[in-house]
Amino acid sequence: MYHTCVLFSSILFIYILELTKLKIGTIIIFVTEHQIPPIYDERSKVLILGSFPSPKSREIGFYYGHPQNRFWTVLSAVLGVPCPKTVEEKKALLYAKNIALWDVIASCDIVGAGDNTIKNAVANDFSVIFSVAPIRQVFTTGKTATTLYKKFTGNDSVPLPSPSPANCALSVEKLTEKYKIITSYLQ
Repeated sequence: MYHTCVLFSSILFIYILELTKLKIGTIIIFVTEHQIPPIYDERSKVLILGSFPSPKSREIGFYYGHPQNRFWTVLSAVLGVPCPKTVEEKKALLYAKNIALWDVIASCDIVGAGDNTIKNAVANDFSVIFSVAPIRQVFTTGKTATTLYKKFTGNDSVPLPSPSPANCALSVEKLTEKYKIITSYLQ
């Protein structure tokens, strides 16, 4: 017996539940489109691209929304400012420091937050930002963002380590050291 449920308008959850004699199997597939708009203006000098928003980020409607993600802690340390807490504070920081923020992927099939499960990725239209902002350098956070940006655009980016809590190989201090390269393009 199979049951299929479709929930939400922007995220399609296909939930297939197979019931057999002593076995219950569950498969969850997320087919979703990027719902968080890019942050940029005509003063943006660098563009930081992640791969695709995590479920927590999609839930709160802003980038790097998981409380254990270290992006905002690292970025604020690099810029020498207090760590922003609210979405409004995060946007204000990006605008004040001339940083554009978005993701490489516009839509994809994904299970949970795992970049390794991404299938059928479609690129965002980066010309939206490049046509307005004098971007000096594109940075990508994590291997998936770096690989897909190159695949979709043919252009290189400066790869930064993923700030995800899953990337526990690097401490906040080491991430901060790696992210300091951003400041040389903000001068």
